[in-house]
Amino acid sequence: MQYSGLEAFLKQAGPALGDGPVAMVFCEDETEIDTTLRHHIQTGFRSVLAFMPPQFSLASDLRTRVHRIDYNLTASGAVRHAVNAVNEAGPGLWMFYCYNAEYLFYPFCETRSVGEMLAFHAEERRDAMLTYVVDLYAGDLDRYPEAVSLDEAYLDRSGYYALARNDPANHNHPKERQLDFFGGLRWRYEEHVPAERRKIDRISVFRARPGLHLRADHTFDDEEYNTYACPWHHNLTAALVSFRTAKALKRNPGSTFDIGSFRWHNSAPFEWHSRQLLDLGLMEPGQWF
Repeated sequence: MQYSGLEAFLKQAGPALGDGPVAMVFCEDETEIDTTLRHHIQTGFRSVLAFMPPQFSLASDLRTRVHRIDYNLTASGAVRHAVNAVNEAGPGLWMFYCYNAEYLFYPFCETRSVGEMLAFHAEERRDAMLTYVVDLYAGDLDRYPEAVSLDEAYLDRSGYYALARNDPANHNHPKERQLDFFGGLRWRYEEHVPAERRKIDRISVFRARPGLHLRADHTFDDEEYNTYACPWHHNLTAALVSFRTAKALKRNPGSTFDIGSFRWHNSAPFEWHSRQLLDLGLMEPGQWF
């Protein structure tokens, strides 16, 4: 189904927001839109919302499977505005958001649906889930000058680290159970990435609640939503494997000529399997076995 804009969608959102979980995919360009949408349908999201300009094309098999919403993603705060509006329209539903050419992986996702995973997470009294944005990039930039190739995707197998997240409102003491995570291409090419965009943590999975607001740094205004675990044990975390940073670095005139290849001694082919991400420590199964 297609809607002429966000307001039109919200007026008719009953079928789309009747049952969760809900995936929101924000399409900044036409790269891998169809594969992104298919991946999240196959993962088990009951409703998939595709935000994109009206001139973008969509595969015919997806037109009846997703809710397409005409949307201008170049406006300031466009993604935050949409996420917050959908949050208000679907209280109590589990929601997820990502961009095109980003793919959600969680422990055992090959055999368990996202609904099963979120049911367990809810039983642990958690209302949000930390996801790490793991950069993917094509191994051969001569063949794939925009750095995107699903068949020949690579990721960094090391170089990830965390720092304390200080609280300016509390004399810069570290926030409880919150960390800022770094690594991947944003770390290796940090001279081309503004400081406020270098983090790779994102609270992209959350339970909608009236009055909840997504902030510009991919955190929420409820601090408990931003924690990586509950006070008593480790919880599930997930990974968003993403070509978004690689695309940006190769499209940016200030960085593209400095990058002949993204590969280095710690690159590894991405196997498109949760086991690899678990083995690399890029997500956590918690108590879910």
